[in-house]
Amino acid sequence: MNYHHAFHAGNFADVFKHAILIGLIEALKTKSTPFCYIDTHAGAGKYDLRDKPSQKTGEFTDGVHRLLVSSTLAPSLRPYFDLLRAANAEDAQGHLNVYPGSPLIATMLMREGDRAVLCETQEEESAQLKALFARDARVGVHQRDGYAALAALVPPKERRGVVLIDPPFETQRDEFRAIEAAIKTAYARWPTGTYAIWYPIKLRQHLLPFYRWFERHGVRKTLLAELMIFPDDSPLRLNGCGMIVVNPPWQFDKQLAALLPDLARMLARDTRAEQRVEWVTGE
Repeated sequence: MNYHHAFHAGNFADVFKHAILIGLIEALKTKSTPFCYIDTHAGAGKYDLRDKPSQKTGEFTDGVHRLLVSSTLAPSLRPYFDLLRAANAEDAQGHLNVYPGSPLIATMLMREGDRAVLCETQEEESAQLKALFARDARVGVHQRDGYAALAALVPPKERRGVVLIDPPFETQRDEFRAIEAAIKTAYARWPTGTYAIWYPIKLRQHLLPFYRWFERHGVRKTLLAELMIFPDDSPLRLNGCGMIVVNPPWQFDKQLAALLPDLARMLARDTRAEQRVEWVTGE
C-alpha cells in the first residue's frame, strides 16, 4: 500500500469526516459511563501542514484553510474549529499548522476513563502513532490490519463506543467489499455498536450496491451523510465524500442536517455542489 494521508491532511474530506466524528464522540460523552474508540485505519495521528507532503498537494487550502480564513463561522462548525485551536495551543504566534488526525481528535475529546484502540498497518505511521501516544495510558496502538483486528476488538469491554472505518480506497471496489465483510462480522458480534464508515465519491451510481448492502444484510438504523463539492459527473476526480453511520446517536440525523449545509457553503467548489442526509435503513 502506497497511500500516505500526509498528502491529503486537512482537505475537504478531512473537514467533513472530523466534524462528524466530533459530533459522535460528544454524543457518547452525554452518558457518564466509559466508551471505547476503535480506529481501523489510524494513520500517523497528526500532520504538520508546513511539511513537504502537504505543501506538495496543497489540498488543505481548499479544506481546513477555508474555515481558518472565514470571517464568519457557523455555530455547527465551532466545535471543530475550537478543537483545531486546542491542537495548536503550543504555537506562540497562534498559527494553525498542526492538523490533528482522527486518533488525536478522539483522544483530545476522551475523558480519563475512556479508551482508544488504534490499528495501522504501515510501519512508519504506526511508529509515529506509538510515539504520539506513548504517555497516554488510555490508548493502545497495534500495527496490524484493522479489518482483521475488528472481529477481535468488538464488543469492547465498555459495551459502548464508536468504530471509525476510514480506509485509503486505493482499489475502490475491493475496499467496499472489505468494509462489507468487516461490518458483517463485527455487527454480528456487536449489533448495538456505532460504526462510522467514510467513503469517497466519484460517480454516485457506483455506490448503489454499497447502499443496498446494509438493507440486504439486516443492518438496522443506518444513516447516510454526503457532501459533493463538485457535481457528480466525472469519474476522474474526487467529487465528494460520504459517511455511513450505523446506530447513530439519538437525533444525530438532525445534527447532521444542520452541519452539512454549513460544510457545503464553506467547501463547495462548484455552484452545483450539494449535500444530503438520509436514512438508508430504519429511523
